Amino acid sequence: MAVDLLLGLQWGDEGKGKIVDVLTKDYDIIARFQGGPNAGHTLEFDGIKHVLRTIPSGIFHPNAINVIGNGVVIDPVVLVKELEGLKQFDIDYKSKLILSRKAHLILPTHRLLDAASETAKGKAKIGSTLKGIGPTYMDKTGRNGLRVGDLELDTFETQYRALVEKHENMIRHYEVDLQYNLPEMEAEFFEAVKTLKELTFIDSEEFLNSSLKENRKILAEGAQGSLLDIDFGTYPFVTSSNTTAAGACTGLGIAPNRIGEVFGIFKAYTTRVGSGPFPTELFDEDGVRMAKIGNEFGAVTGRPRRCGWLDLVALKYAVQVNGVTQLMMMKADVLSNFETLKVCTAYKYKGKITEHMPFSIEEENVTPMYTELKGWDQDLTGLTSAEQLPKELQDYITFLEENLEVPVKIVSVGPDRTQTIYR
Repeated sequence: MAVDLLLGLQWGDEGKGKIVDVLTKDYDIIARFQGGPNAGHTLEFDGIKHVLRTIPSGIFHPNAINVIGNGVVIDPVVLVKELEGLKQFDIDYKSKLILSRKAHLILPTHRLLDAASETAKGKAKIGSTLKGIGPTYMDKTGRNGLRVGDLELDTFETQYRALVEKHENMIRHYEVDLQYNLPEMEAEFFEAVKTLKELTFIDSEEFLNSSLKENRKILAEGAQGSLLDIDFGTYPFVTSSNTTAAGACTGLGIAPNRIGEVFGIFKAYTTRVGSGPFPTELFDEDGVRMAKIGNEFGAVTGRPRRCGWLDLVALKYAVQVNGVTQLMMMKADVLSNFETLKVCTAYKYKGKITEHMPFSIEEENVTPMYTELKGWDQDLTGLTSAEQLPKELQDYITFLEENLEVPVKIVSVGPDRTQTIYR
């Protein structure tokens, strides 16, 4: 038995939450392997919209066990608020949600450090979500962090105080006017910790590998997107974790040879939140239209997303780095009624034509080169089978498959779990 892997191939916001929810019926365990509450996985069914930030997207299915893996960073306050949001749906999360002891904790001072650092950067800010993710991963690699398993030890309070003192010294170093009430933040944090300790803590690598031996089917769920990977993304405008397939191995304790299918999710166009290069970004009416029809606002932050045409250079790069075996195209319905669609198939990089992702895709170095395809004017939201897809959309998909050399197996034609077409 192998672990199947689902991840985003762009700058996040591809629609991973919906697809995990759709696929969960075929799996026994859904496991998040990286990221933290900067994720916003949106699920929509029965007329209700749900946004999950830390909890795996299989939580609404009655039989799936949901694992928060060691590669995830957990803010107890945010997680408890998510749990409270589940109560109205009568979900027994205490039996369905389990946490890795090796997952790191986001402290109140991590969020303060994030705010101080971003404020100090001024115009050079990288677009942090200010959730304390970066500082928590810095403590992890700096061997200072606190983990879920530390909550079970008598030394937790002493460790906590030592780390907070260090953080406060660092905040003062930034010399920014940061107003905060730490005792108030800590009261909320320690109250949330009490609830956290009511959940089941596990040695997740042992649990998952034992589950494989028992032939239980596991789906690993990624957060953010491949182009935000700390190593392979558009650095420094990236997140602080490995969002690519390799991150599933380190974030869950799964060996590379235990990875099975790699499901790569992408939008039919491209979006990005916050700062950073974006070669195909649109500043005209087409971009405004995409944003409006696609409701392109961050599920967690509410920040408007920048929109642009599909970038095949970047997408091909992400497919290669992740070893994608199946593609899933989201938001095809948003492109309805565009007379002409453009797809970036190459860059002019420092005066030369290239079809691979160069070191820097800043606008002064890169000019996108486009292939035009005919659009479709049919409303897709009520379609239920691949045969019903308009010819122009089928041609669009075929063009992508020929360039990416990977089949598109799912086409999403709306936000609801029922608006999913299998090819």
